[in-house]
Amino acid sequence: YDATSLEALQRIITTLANKNEELHNFMETLSHSLAGVQVNCPQAVSDLEEEFDRLFTILVEMKESMINTIKQEGAKKTQELQHQLTQSGGALKSAVELLEFANNALDIKDEDEVTMAPAFRLTMKPKATDNMDHLMVDFNQERQLLQNLKFLPVPRAPEMEVGDCLVLDNTVSLAWKMPVEDSKIDHYILEYRKTDHEGLPRIKDERCWEVVDNIKTTEYSLSGLKFDSKFMNFRVRACNKAAAGEYSDPVTLETRAFNFGFDSSSSHLNLKVEDRSVEWDPQGGKGLESKVKGKENKGSAHLTNLKNMSRSGTPSPKRTSTTRSPAIRGGRDRFTGESYTVLGDTSMDCGQHYWEVKALKDCKSYSVGVSYRNLGKFDQLGKTNTTWCIHINNWLQPSFAAKHNNKAKSLDGTAPGRIGVFCDLDSGQLSFYNAETKQLIHTFKAKFSQPVVPAFMVWCGGLSLSTGMQVPSAVKSFQKTENGLGGSNSSLNSMAQ
Repeated sequence: YDATSLEALQRIITTLANKNEELHNFMETLSHSLAGVQVNCPQAVSDLEEEFDRLFTILVEMKESMINTIKQEGAKKTQELQHQLTQSGGALKSAVELLEFANNALDIKDEDEVTMAPAFRLTMKPKATDNMDHLMVDFNQERQLLQNLKFLPVPRAPEMEVGDCLVLDNTVSLAWKMPVEDSKIDHYILEYRKTDHEGLPRIKDERCWEVVDNIKTTEYSLSGLKFDSKFMNFRVRACNKAAAGEYSDPVTLETRAFNFGFDSSSSHLNLKVEDRSVEWDPQGGKGLESKVKGKENKGSAHLTNLKNMSRSGTPSPKRTSTTRSPAIRGGRDRFTGESYTVLGDTSMDCGQHYWEVKALKDCKSYSVGVSYRNLGKFDQLGKTNTTWCIHINNWLQPSFAAKHNNKAKSLDGTAPGRIGVFCDLDSGQLSFYNAETKQLIHTFKAKFSQPVVPAFMVWCGGLSLSTGMQVPSAVKSFQKTENGLGGSNSSLNSMAQ
Protein backbone atom coordinates (compact mmCIF):
# COMPACT_ATOMS: atom_id res chain seq x y z
CA TYR A 1 0.00 0.00 0.00
CA ASP A 2 1.16 3.53 -0.68
CA ALA A 3 1.01 6.31 1.92
CA THR A 4 -2.33 7.64 0.66
CA SER A 5 -3.97 4.22 0.84
CA LEU A 6 -2.58 3.61 4.32
CA GLU A 7 -3.87 6.98 5.49
CA ALA A 8 -7.32 6.27 4.02
CA LEU A 9 -7.32 2.82 5.64
CA GLN A 10 -6.34 4.37 8.96
CA ARG A 11 -9.24 6.80 8.73
CA ILE A 12 -11.61 3.91 8.00
CA ILE A 13 -10.26 1.95 10.98
CA THR A 14 -10.64 5.00 13.24
CA THR A 15 -14.20 5.56 12.02
CA LEU A 16 -15.09 1.90 12.57
CA ALA A 17 -13.52 1.95 16.03
CA ASN A 18 -15.56 5.02 16.96
CA LYS A 19 -18.73 3.45 15.57
CA ASN A 20 -17.94 0.24 17.46
CA GLU A 21 -17.64 2.19 20.73
CA GLU A 22 -20.86 4.08 19.93
CA LEU A 23 -22.72 0.80 19.29
CA HIS A 24 -21.40 -0.69 22.54
CA ASN A 25 -22.64 2.33 24.43
CA PHE A 26 -26.03 2.17 22.67
CA MET A 27 -26.35 -1.54 23.50
CA GLU A 28 -25.57 -0.79 27.13
CA THR A 29 -28.27 1.90 27.07
CA LEU A 30 -30.79 -0.58 25.60
CA SER A 31 -29.88 -3.25 28.17
CA HIS A 32 -30.23 -0.70 30.95
CA SER A 33 -33.63 0.38 29.63
CA LEU A 34 -34.81 -3.25 29.29
CA ALA A 35 -33.81 -3.96 32.87
CA GLY A 36 -35.60 -0.78 33.89
CA VAL A 37 -38.84 -1.88 32.19
CA GLN A 38 -38.68 -5.26 33.93
CA VAL A 39 -38.36 -3.50 37.27
CA ASN A 40 -40.69 -0.55 36.68
CA CYS A 41 -43.67 -2.48 35.25
CA PRO A 42 -44.31 -4.59 38.39
CA GLN A 43 -43.66 -1.48 40.46
CA ALA A 44 -46.31 0.45 38.51
CA VAL A 45 -48.81 -2.39 39.10
CA SER A 46 -47.98 -2.38 42.79
CA ASP A 47 -48.38 1.40 42.99
CA LEU A 48 -51.77 1.19 41.22
CA GLU A 49 -52.97 -1.50 43.62
CA GLU A 50 -51.90 0.67 46.54
CA GLU A 51 -53.85 3.64 45.15
CA PHE A 52 -57.02 1.53 44.70
CA ASP A 53 -56.57 0.06 48.17
CA ARG A 54 -56.39 3.59 49.53
CA LEU A 55 -59.55 4.48 47.60
CA PHE A 56 -61.35 1.38 48.90
CA THR A 57 -60.26 2.20 52.43
CA ILE A 58 -61.58 5.74 52.11
CA LEU A 59 -64.92 4.47 50.76
CA VAL A 60 -65.28 1.91 53.55
CA GLU A 61 -64.42 4.52 56.17
CA MET A 62 -66.88 7.01 54.66
CA LYS A 63 -69.61 4.32 54.48
CA GLU A 64 -69.14 3.40 58.14
CA SER A 65 -69.08 7.05 59.16
CA MET A 66 -72.30 7.89 57.26
CA ILE A 67 -74.10 4.77 58.55
CA ASN A 68 -73.12 5.79 62.06
CA THR A 69 -74.53 9.29 61.41
CA ILE A 70 -77.88 7.80 60.28
CA LYS A 71 -78.02 5.56 63.36
CA GLN A 72 -77.26 8.47 65.68
CA GLU A 73 -79.96 10.58 64.01
CA GLY A 74 -82.49 7.75 64.36
CA ALA A 75 -81.62 7.26 68.03
CA LYS A 76 -81.99 10.98 68.68
CA LYS A 77 -85.40 11.14 66.98
CA THR A 78 -86.56 8.01 68.82
CA GLN A 79 -85.54 9.47 72.17
CA GLU A 80 -87.29 12.79 71.51
CA LEU A 81 -90.52 11.20 70.29
CA GLN A 82 -90.60 8.67 73.15
CA HIS A 83 -90.14 11.54 75.62
CA GLN A 84 -93.01 13.46 74.01
CA LEU A 85 -95.14 10.32 74.03
CA THR A 86 -94.53 9.86 77.74
CA GLN A 87 -95.36 13.51 78.42
CA SER A 88 -98.55 13.22 76.36
CA GLY A 89 -99.63 10.12 78.27
CA GLY A 90 -99.20 11.93 81.59
CA ALA A 91 -101.16 14.93 80.28
CA LEU A 92 -103.98 12.67 79.06
CA LYS A 93 -104.28 10.98 82.43
CA SER A 94 -104.44 14.37 84.14
CA ALA A 95 -107.11 15.60 81.70
CA VAL A 96 -109.29 12.56 82.38
CA GLU A 97 -109.06 13.15 86.10
CA LEU A 98 -110.00 16.82 85.67
CA LEU A 99 -112.91 15.88 83.45
CA GLU A 100 -114.28 13.53 86.11
CA PHE A 101 -113.78 16.23 88.72
CA ALA A 102 -115.69 18.74 86.55
CA ASN A 103 -118.60 16.39 86.10
CA ASN A 104 -118.85 15.84 89.84
CA ALA A 105 -118.59 19.47 90.76
CA LEU A 106 -120.88 21.82 88.88
CA ASP A 107 -119.32 24.88 90.31
CA ILE A 108 -115.59 25.18 89.70
CA LYS A 109 -114.39 27.93 91.88
CA ASP A 110 -110.66 27.68 91.18
CA GLU A 111 -110.24 28.37 87.47
CA ASP A 112 -106.46 28.68 87.77
CA GLU A 113 -106.27 25.08 88.90
CA VAL A 114 -107.97 23.95 85.69
CA THR A 115 -105.87 26.25 83.52
CA MET A 116 -102.59 24.95 84.96
CA ALA A 117 -103.53 21.40 84.16
CA PRO A 118 -100.79 19.55 82.06
CA ALA A 119 -103.17 19.12 79.16
CA PHE A 120 -103.28 22.86 78.69
CA ARG A 121 -99.48 23.31 78.92
CA LEU A 122 -98.60 20.54 76.44
CA THR A 123 -97.41 21.57 72.91
CA MET A 124 -99.35 19.58 70.36
CA LYS A 125 -96.46 19.37 67.83
CA PRO A 126 -93.98 16.48 67.44
CA LYS A 127 -90.40 17.48 68.18
CA ALA A 128 -89.10 15.13 65.47
CA THR A 129 -90.34 13.75 62.18
CA ASP A 130 -89.93 10.34 60.70
CA ASN A 131 -88.30 11.82 57.59
CA MET A 132 -84.67 10.63 57.03
CA ASP A 133 -84.27 12.01 53.48
CA HIS A 134 -81.73 14.61 54.61
CA LEU A 135 -79.29 11.76 55.24
CA MET A 136 -79.48 10.30 51.76
CA VAL A 137 -76.62 10.62 49.22
CA ASP A 138 -76.37 10.93 45.48
CA PHE A 139 -73.27 9.27 44.05
CA ASN A 140 -74.04 9.94 40.38
CA GLN A 141 -71.25 12.48 40.00
CA GLU A 142 -68.72 10.40 41.93
CA ARG A 143 -69.72 7.29 39.99
CA GLN A 144 -69.11 9.18 36.74
CA LEU A 145 -65.68 10.30 37.98
CA LEU A 146 -64.74 6.76 38.89
CA GLN A 147 -65.92 5.46 35.54
CA ASN A 148 -63.80 8.11 33.83
CA LEU A 149 -60.75 7.30 35.93
CA LYS A 150 -57.60 7.22 33.75
CA PHE A 151 -53.88 7.14 34.24
CA LEU A 152 -52.50 10.51 35.33
CA PRO A 153 -51.12 12.67 32.51
CA VAL A 154 -47.32 12.70 32.63
CA PRO A 155 -45.53 15.95 31.76
CA ARG A 156 -43.64 15.93 28.48
CA ALA A 157 -39.86 16.03 28.43
CA PRO A 158 -38.42 19.57 28.54
CA GLU A 159 -36.08 20.80 25.82
CA MET A 160 -32.69 22.20 26.82
CA GLU A 161 -31.98 25.67 25.37
CA VAL A 162 -28.40 24.90 24.41
CA GLY A 163 -27.79 28.40 23.05
CA ASP A 164 -28.68 29.91 26.44
CA CYS A 165 -26.51 27.54 28.48
CA LEU A 166 -23.37 29.32 29.66
CA VAL A 167 -20.17 28.22 31.41
CA LEU A 168 -18.39 31.15 33.07
CA ASP A 169 -16.46 31.79 36.30
CA ASN A 170 -16.89 28.18 37.44
CA THR A 171 -20.66 28.65 37.21
CA VAL A 172 -22.93 26.79 34.79
CA SER A 173 -26.12 28.64 33.84
CA LEU A 174 -28.78 26.41 32.29
CA ALA A 175 -32.10 27.12 30.57
CA TRP A 176 -34.85 24.92 29.15
CA LYS A 177 -38.44 25.10 27.89
CA MET A 178 -41.50 22.89 27.57
CA PRO A 179 -42.38 21.76 24.02
CA VAL A 180 -46.00 22.75 24.72
CA GLU A 181 -47.35 24.95 27.47
CA ASP A 182 -48.35 22.93 30.51
CA SER A 183 -50.09 24.79 33.34
CA LYS A 184 -49.97 21.70 35.56
CA ILE A 185 -46.17 21.80 35.97
CA ASP A 186 -45.29 22.24 39.64
CA HIS A 187 -41.49 22.09 39.54
CA TYR A 188 -38.44 20.75 37.70
CA ILE A 189 -35.66 18.37 38.68
CA LEU A 190 -32.14 19.02 37.35
CA GLU A 191 -29.47 16.32 37.28
CA TYR A 192 -25.80 16.73 36.44
CA ARG A 193 -22.57 14.78 36.56
CA LYS A 194 -18.94 15.22 35.61
CA THR A 195 -17.37 13.22 32.79
CA ASP A 196 -14.31 13.12 30.60
CA HIS A 197 -16.29 11.92 27.58
CA GLU A 198 -17.72 14.25 24.97
CA GLY A 199 -21.23 13.63 23.66
CA LEU A 200 -24.09 11.66 25.19
CA PRO A 201 -23.80 10.35 28.76
CA ARG A 202 -22.56 6.83 29.18
CA ILE A 203 -24.40 4.25 31.24
CA LYS A 204 -21.22 2.96 32.88
CA ASP A 205 -19.87 6.40 33.73
CA GLU A 206 -17.99 6.25 37.03
CA ARG A 207 -19.68 9.34 38.45
CA CYS A 208 -23.29 9.28 39.67
CA TRP A 209 -25.90 11.88 38.79
CA GLU A 210 -26.28 14.66 41.33
CA VAL A 211 -29.78 16.06 41.85
CA VAL A 212 -31.21 19.56 42.32
CA ASP A 213 -34.92 19.28 43.17
CA ASN A 214 -37.87 21.68 43.39
CA ILE A 215 -36.75 24.23 40.79
CA LYS A 216 -39.71 26.53 40.15
CA THR A 217 -38.47 28.26 36.96
CA THR A 218 -37.08 27.10 33.62
CA GLU A 219 -33.53 28.20 34.43
CA TYR A 220 -30.95 27.46 37.08
CA SER A 221 -27.31 28.27 37.88
CA LEU A 222 -24.83 25.91 39.53
CA SER A 223 -22.14 28.06 41.12
CA GLY A 224 -18.91 27.44 43.02
CA LEU A 225 -18.10 24.33 40.99
CA LYS A 226 -14.64 22.81 40.78
CA PHE A 227 -13.97 21.94 37.15
CA ASP A 228 -11.93 18.77 37.58
CA SER A 229 -13.37 17.06 34.50
CA LYS A 230 -13.36 17.94 30.83
CA PHE A 231 -17.16 18.00 30.49
CA MET A 232 -20.40 17.92 32.47
CA ASN A 233 -23.70 16.27 31.48
CA PHE A 234 -27.02 17.94 32.27
CA ARG A 235 -30.63 16.79 31.99
CA VAL A 236 -33.94 18.02 33.39
CA ARG A 237 -37.44 16.62 33.93
CA ALA A 238 -40.78 18.26 34.68
CA CYS A 239 -43.09 17.26 37.53
CA ASN A 240 -46.73 17.95 38.30
CA LYS A 241 -48.34 17.26 41.67
CA ALA A 242 -48.45 13.53 41.03
CA ALA A 243 -45.99 12.44 38.33
CA ALA A 244 -42.54 13.16 36.93
CA GLY A 245 -41.99 13.21 33.19
CA GLU A 246 -39.19 11.88 31.07
CA TYR A 247 -35.76 13.48 31.08
CA SER A 248 -34.84 15.99 28.43
CA ASP A 249 -32.24 15.02 25.87
CA PRO A 250 -29.00 15.51 27.82
CA VAL A 251 -26.63 18.32 26.98
CA THR A 252 -22.86 18.09 27.46
CA LEU A 253 -20.94 21.30 28.21
CA GLU A 254 -17.18 21.73 28.24
CA THR A 255 -15.73 22.52 31.68
CA ARG A 256 -11.99 22.50 31.13
CA ALA A 257 -9.83 24.21 33.74
CA PHE A 258 -6.30 23.98 35.10
CA ASN A 259 -6.03 21.21 37.70
CA PHE A 260 -2.92 20.36 39.64
CA GLY A 261 -1.72 19.38 43.08
CA PHE A 262 1.51 19.67 45.01
CA ASP A 263 4.40 17.48 43.88
CA SER A 264 5.15 16.09 47.33
CA SER A 265 8.21 14.25 46.03
CA SER A 266 9.83 17.61 45.24
CA SER A 267 8.94 19.38 48.48
CA HIS A 268 11.45 20.38 51.13
CA LEU A 269 11.38 18.00 54.08
CA ASN A 270 10.32 20.86 56.35
CA LEU A 271 7.11 21.19 54.34
CA LYS A 272 4.11 19.00 55.11
CA VAL A 273 2.14 18.52 51.89
CA GLU A 274 -1.48 17.35 51.83
CA ASP A 275 -4.08 17.24 49.08
CA ARG A 276 -4.65 20.97 48.69
CA SER A 277 -2.45 22.52 51.39
CA VAL A 278 1.20 22.86 52.38
CA GLU A 279 2.38 23.72 55.89
CA TRP A 280 5.71 24.44 57.52
CA ASP A 281 6.87 21.55 59.71
CA PRO A 282 10.05 22.41 61.69
CA GLN A 283 10.44 18.76 62.73
CA GLY A 284 10.23 17.40 59.19
CA GLY A 285 13.01 14.91 58.39
CA LYS A 286 14.70 15.15 61.77
CA GLY A 287 16.00 12.07 63.57
CA LEU A 288 16.14 11.59 67.35
CA GLU A 289 19.72 12.89 67.58
CA SER A 290 18.96 16.02 65.61
CA LYS A 291 15.94 16.71 67.83
CA VAL A 292 18.21 16.69 70.90
CA LYS A 293 20.78 18.83 69.11
CA GLY A 294 18.05 21.18 67.99
CA LYS A 295 17.07 21.80 71.61
CA GLU A 296 20.67 22.49 72.58
CA ASN A 297 21.16 24.95 69.75
CA LYS A 298 17.76 26.63 70.02
CA GLY A 299 19.27 30.01 70.85
CA SER A 300 21.80 29.99 68.03
CA ALA A 301 19.13 28.86 65.59
CA HIS A 302 17.03 31.89 66.52
CA LEU A 303 19.98 34.24 65.90
CA THR A 304 20.65 32.56 62.56
CA ASN A 305 16.97 33.15 61.62
CA LEU A 306 17.32 36.85 62.29
CA LYS A 307 20.57 37.10 60.29
CA ASN A 308 19.09 35.23 57.34
CA MET A 309 15.97 37.37 57.53
CA SER A 310 17.91 40.64 57.31
CA ARG A 311 20.17 39.26 54.57
CA SER A 312 17.71 37.75 52.12
CA GLY A 313 14.16 38.53 53.21
CA THR A 314 13.50 34.77 53.39
CA PRO A 315 13.88 33.63 57.02
CA SER A 316 15.37 30.25 57.75
CA PRO A 317 15.93 28.22 60.89
CA LYS A 318 19.30 26.57 61.44
CA ARG A 319 19.97 23.72 59.04
CA THR A 320 19.99 20.24 60.52
CA SER A 321 22.77 17.77 60.08
CA THR A 322 20.52 14.85 59.25
CA THR A 323 20.93 12.99 55.96
CA ARG A 324 17.91 13.36 53.71
CA SER A 325 17.12 10.66 51.22
CA PRO A 326 16.01 12.31 48.01
CA ALA A 327 12.71 11.15 46.52
CA ILE A 328 13.11 11.17 42.76
CA ARG A 329 10.31 12.29 40.44
CA GLY A 330 11.00 13.37 36.92
CA GLY A 331 14.75 13.20 37.53
CA ARG A 332 14.87 15.85 40.29
CA ASP A 333 15.73 15.76 44.01
CA ARG A 334 13.86 17.33 46.89
CA PHE A 335 14.47 20.96 47.60
CA THR A 336 16.86 21.39 50.48
CA GLY A 337 18.85 23.95 52.46
CA GLU A 338 17.00 27.27 52.64
CA SER A 339 14.87 26.56 49.60
CA TYR A 340 11.60 25.81 51.43
CA THR A 341 9.91 25.10 48.14
CA VAL A 342 7.36 22.76 46.61
CA LEU A 343 6.34 22.70 42.94
CA GLY A 344 3.06 21.85 41.30
CA ASP A 345 2.74 18.41 39.72
CA THR A 346 1.43 19.63 36.34
CA SER A 347 3.38 21.73 33.85
CA MET A 348 2.03 24.36 31.44
CA ASP A 349 3.43 24.89 27.94
CA CYS A 350 0.61 26.87 26.28
CA GLY A 351 -2.77 28.44 26.91
CA GLN A 352 -4.19 30.48 29.80
CA HIS A 353 -4.33 29.13 33.33
CA TYR A 354 -5.58 30.40 36.68
CA TRP A 355 -5.39 29.26 40.29
CA GLU A 356 -5.73 30.82 43.74
CA VAL A 357 -3.68 30.62 46.91
CA LYS A 358 -4.76 31.56 50.42
CA ALA A 359 -2.33 32.12 53.29
CA LEU A 360 -3.24 30.29 56.47
CA LYS A 361 -3.49 32.31 59.67
CA ASP A 362 -0.20 33.71 61.03
CA CYS A 363 1.87 32.62 58.03
CA LYS A 364 5.19 34.44 58.51
CA SER A 365 6.67 34.22 55.01
CA TYR A 366 5.62 32.78 51.68
CA SER A 367 6.06 33.13 47.93
CA VAL A 368 3.71 32.32 45.06
CA GLY A 369 4.68 32.10 41.39
CA VAL A 370 5.97 29.85 38.60
CA SER A 371 9.22 28.16 37.78
CA TYR A 372 10.93 26.00 35.17
CA ARG A 373 11.10 22.37 36.23
CA ASN A 374 14.91 22.37 36.22
CA LEU A 375 15.09 24.66 39.26
CA GLY A 376 18.05 23.65 41.41
CA LYS A 377 17.32 22.05 44.74
CA PHE A 378 19.11 24.86 46.61
CA ASP A 379 17.56 27.67 44.51
CA GLN A 380 15.03 30.05 46.03
CA LEU A 381 12.03 31.46 44.20
CA GLY A 382 12.66 34.87 42.67
CA LYS A 383 16.44 34.60 42.98
CA THR A 384 16.99 32.92 39.60
CA ASN A 385 16.14 33.90 36.04
CA THR A 386 13.89 30.79 35.81
CA THR A 387 11.49 31.80 38.60
CA TRP A 388 8.88 34.58 38.91
CA CYS A 389 6.94 35.22 42.11
CA ILE A 390 5.53 37.65 44.59
CA HIS A 391 6.91 37.37 48.10
CA ILE A 392 5.04 38.24 51.30
CA ASN A 393 6.97 38.60 54.55
CA ASN A 394 5.17 39.22 57.85
CA TRP A 395 8.19 38.60 60.10
CA LEU A 396 10.02 41.48 61.82
CA GLN A 397 10.06 43.92 58.90
CA PRO A 398 6.93 43.22 56.79
CA SER A 399 7.44 43.42 53.03
CA PHE A 400 5.44 42.79 49.87
CA ALA A 401 7.46 42.49 46.65
CA ALA A 402 7.66 41.03 43.18
CA LYS A 403 10.81 38.99 42.59
CA HIS A 404 12.65 37.66 39.55
CA ASN A 405 16.30 37.04 38.68
CA ASN A 406 17.41 38.13 42.19
CA LYS A 407 15.74 41.53 41.78
CA ALA A 408 12.88 42.73 43.95
CA LYS A 409 10.30 45.43 43.36
CA SER A 410 8.29 46.64 46.34
CA LEU A 411 4.55 46.57 45.82
CA ASP A 412 2.08 49.09 47.19
CA GLY A 413 -0.33 48.24 49.95
CA THR A 414 -0.58 44.97 51.82
CA ALA A 415 -0.91 41.50 50.40
CA PRO A 416 -4.51 40.24 50.14
CA GLY A 417 -5.49 37.15 52.06
CA ARG A 418 -6.24 35.33 48.81
CA ILE A 419 -4.12 35.71 45.67
CA GLY A 420 -5.13 34.80 42.12
CA VAL A 421 -2.40 33.73 39.70
CA PHE A 422 -2.99 34.14 35.96
CA CYS A 423 -0.43 32.57 33.64
CA ASP A 424 -0.77 33.27 29.91
CA LEU A 425 1.83 31.21 28.09
CA ASP A 426 0.65 32.34 24.66
CA SER A 427 1.27 36.04 25.27
CA GLY A 428 4.13 35.48 27.73
CA GLN A 429 2.86 37.08 30.92
CA LEU A 430 2.29 36.21 34.54
CA SER A 431 -0.16 38.34 36.55
CA PHE A 432 -1.16 38.35 40.20
CA TYR A 433 -4.56 39.56 41.41
CA ASN A 434 -6.46 40.17 44.57
CA ALA A 435 -8.69 37.10 44.27
CA GLU A 436 -11.61 38.80 46.02
CA THR A 437 -11.67 42.12 44.11
CA LYS A 438 -9.83 40.94 40.94
CA GLN A 439 -7.63 44.05 41.26
CA LEU A 440 -4.26 43.65 39.55
CA ILE A 441 -1.27 43.41 41.92
CA HIS A 442 1.61 42.92 39.48
CA THR A 443 2.39 41.61 36.00
CA PHE A 444 5.60 40.02 34.71
CA LYS A 445 6.21 40.09 30.95
CA ALA A 446 8.41 37.21 29.85
CA LYS A 447 9.01 34.95 26.88
CA PHE A 448 8.86 31.54 28.51
CA SER A 449 11.23 29.27 26.59
CA GLN A 450 10.29 26.15 28.58
CA PRO A 451 7.16 24.75 30.20
CA VAL A 452 6.53 26.20 33.66
CA VAL A 453 5.00 24.78 36.84
CA PRO A 454 3.31 26.51 39.77
CA ALA A 455 5.80 27.11 42.57
CA PHE A 456 5.43 27.87 46.29
CA MET A 457 7.66 28.77 49.23
CA VAL A 458 6.45 28.56 52.84
CA TRP A 459 8.12 29.37 56.14
CA CYS A 460 6.34 29.25 59.49
CA GLY A 461 2.77 28.89 58.35
CA GLY A 462 0.93 27.39 55.43
CA LEU A 463 -0.95 27.87 52.18
CA SER A 464 -4.18 26.39 50.86
CA LEU A 465 -4.63 25.87 47.13
CA SER A 466 -7.70 26.22 44.90
CA THR A 467 -7.50 24.65 41.43
CA GLY A 468 -9.95 23.48 38.79
CA MET A 469 -10.76 27.14 38.14
CA GLN A 470 -11.52 28.92 34.89
CA VAL A 471 -9.86 32.23 34.15
CA PRO A 472 -12.31 34.69 35.78
CA SER A 473 -14.19 36.90 33.34
CA ALA A 474 -12.97 39.99 35.25
CA VAL A 475 -9.35 38.92 34.66
CA LYS A 476 -10.00 38.25 30.97
CA SER A 477 -11.65 41.65 30.64
CA PHE A 478 -8.74 43.38 32.37
CA GLN A 479 -6.16 41.60 30.23
CA LYS A 480 -8.02 42.58 27.08
CA THR A 481 -8.31 46.23 28.16
CA GLU A 482 -4.73 46.65 29.40
CA ASN A 483 -3.17 44.21 26.94
CA GLY A 484 -1.73 42.44 29.95
CA LEU A 485 0.81 45.16 30.81
CA GLY A 486 1.13 46.95 34.12
CA GLY A 487 2.30 50.56 33.99
CA SER A 488 5.07 50.23 36.59
CA ASN A 489 6.52 46.79 35.95
CA SER A 490 9.30 47.64 33.52
CA SER A 491 12.07 47.15 36.09
CA LEU A 492 11.23 43.46 36.39
CA ASN A 493 10.08 42.72 32.84
CA SER A 494 12.51 40.16 31.56
CA MET A 495 13.15 37.90 28.61
CA ALA A 496 13.46 34.37 29.93
CA GLN A 497 16.47 32.47 28.81
